[in-house]
Amino acid sequence: MQGRLTLAGVALGLAFGGVGPAHAFMAYVSNEKDNTVTVVDTTTGAVVETIPVGQRPRGITISHDGRFIYLCASDDDTIEVIDTQTHRIVGSLPSGPDPELFVLSPDGKRLYVANEDDNLVTVIDIENRDVLAEVPVGVEPEGMGISPDGKTMVNTSETTNMAHFIDTESHEITDNVLVDARPRFAEFKPDGSEVWVSAEIGGTVSVIDNASRAVKHKISFEIPGLRSEAIQPVGVRITADGKKAYVALGPANRVAVIDAVTYKVEKYVLVGQRVWQLAFTPDQKTIISTNGVSNDITFIEVATDEPTQSVTVGALPWGVVVSPK
Repeated sequence: MQGRLTLAGVALGLAFGGVGPAHAFMAYVSNEKDNTVTVVDTTTGAVVETIPVGQRPRGITISHDGRFIYLCASDDDTIEVIDTQTHRIVGSLPSGPDPELFVLSPDGKRLYVANEDDNLVTVIDIENRDVLAEVPVGVEPEGMGISPDGKTMVNTSETTNMAHFIDTESHEITDNVLVDARPRFAEFKPDGSEVWVSAEIGGTVSVIDNASRAVKHKISFEIPGLRSEAIQPVGVRITADGKKAYVALGPANRVAVIDAVTYKVEKYVLVGQRVWQLAFTPDQKTIISTNGVSNDITFIEVATDEPTQSVTVGALPWGVVVSPK
């Protein structure tokens, strides 16, 4: 399978002074429908390799040293480990049933996995490749976020409509916060002060104060010409300085740019069809979106919040992560 820059991407690239970020990183994209991971050079937009993986790959992340990719092979009930040097599967981790999303601890030693079918969060010791704990949560767990100090993990349950705050030492739920319908993602601010939880059907992002565990603000979205039900927030990313946030809006085919201090929506960036997840390049000059229905990813320049290129990947791209070096 070969990647390509779309004509629109080339035109945008020329309009904004060339295509691609200034520094070379590798983006890894999980393709839910064709059971592959696409490796993309973020400088050239070229597809470096297409890796065959397990069934229905969704959640994807990378070890802090960039050596290994961790991938939820949801229909195989496992997490596959991919060597980033060889692009080969070199092992697996015991994920629990139907892993969908996960988050890596700040020290890189544990994975916290949402098991959608069994209403559990599974805690995995990566080095020993065994399960440390299983935490019962609400119905259809998906979103996973972890505080910068590693002490608190947040899981969202799609049917229960809650954000569950879990102590990572005791593996016990300490707080349950009601949010809007079908929460899909949880993202801590870099200073740990807030957790942003997207609600796909509710059409909002709830900003939860991490000290009081109360919703302090709700961000809503309005796009001229689109029905409200077409605006479905999913992936959320916040810049390292805590000043700007990006929210993928699903079938609205746009990424919202938000002032993370005032919570004001500043802009809507048009990308591909059914934008799902987001990832920054390590230098934070670019954010990448996965666009499931159009089978591509879009590069957005953070300085201007303009799209610069589009790259065709596999079928139904779901998640994306970028190498740290």
